[in-house]
Amino acid sequence: MSMTAHPKVDKETGEAFAFRPSISRPFLTYFRINADGIKQPEVPIFSMAEASLVHDFAITESYAIFPDTQMVINPKEILKGKPPLLVNAEKVTRLGIIPRNAEDESGMMWIEVPGLNMLHISHAWEEDGGDTVVMVVPNLLPVEHVLEHMDLVHSSMERIEIHLKAKTVARRPVSGRDLEFGVVNPAYVGKKTKYIYAAEGGRVSSRAGLVKIDLSLSTPNSDDCVVASRLYDPGCYGGEPFFVAREPDNPAAEEDDGYLVTYVHNETRKNQSFW
Repeated sequence: MSMTAHPKVDKETGEAFAFRPSISRPFLTYFRINADGIKQPEVPIFSMAEASLVHDFAITESYAIFPDTQMVINPKEILKGKPPLLVNAEKVTRLGIIPRNAEDESGMMWIEVPGLNMLHISHAWEEDGGDTVVMVVPNLLPVEHVLEHMDLVHSSMERIEIHLKAKTVARRPVSGRDLEFGVVNPAYVGKKTKYIYAAEGGRVSSRAGLVKIDLSLSTPNSDDCVVASRLYDPGCYGGEPFFVAREPDNPAAEEDDGYLVTYVHNETRKNQSFW
């Protein structure tokens, strides 16, 4: 069974959620696995008009959210001697929001979010009784350089507030730092959290350090919600972090009571270590 590298697990219900991208229609197929480990019927998403680079998605308590960005895949480009992955500057990014227990795509809602292009989604949750979906994502800027000049790309962590009834979006930065690979305590997947952890600086796939973000500090007037950071030693670069709760089975445990772990590569010694 092919699927995304970033499935989501709801610790409260025991369900798992995933999707499968494709270069032919349907370009996106969503599915879930119930608490008994049984895969439920697939939901093909035919309202995605072309193959988009969908690497990650998000879930909330009621919804699954998919990006349809300006980064697209066109296999015909190979016949021209060009890479199949390209940026469509004329395309407007959309976010697709579908009930997470959907049996078909009839409930899919697409909302335009110009200039929002991401590979990963750090977190998502609901507010206002489910009428608002909030996401935190690293927006790749400028997207035109993503494919050939990644050294010029900056990942701007943004808070995206989607008002479902009005179909409007409000956006604001969470930090001006170059942040990617955002994660949360796994027990809070799909639920509102106070903290997000992310990798900072360095290169796209190998980062120079880690940060802790306090989302409660995010306001229209705030410009940096980072409350703690740790840089690796010179010449060392890390990958995607993961939060390990110290007491995962304790519902009374503090959200940030745990350990942030990752693999770090030392380019001088040519070895790796587990942090």
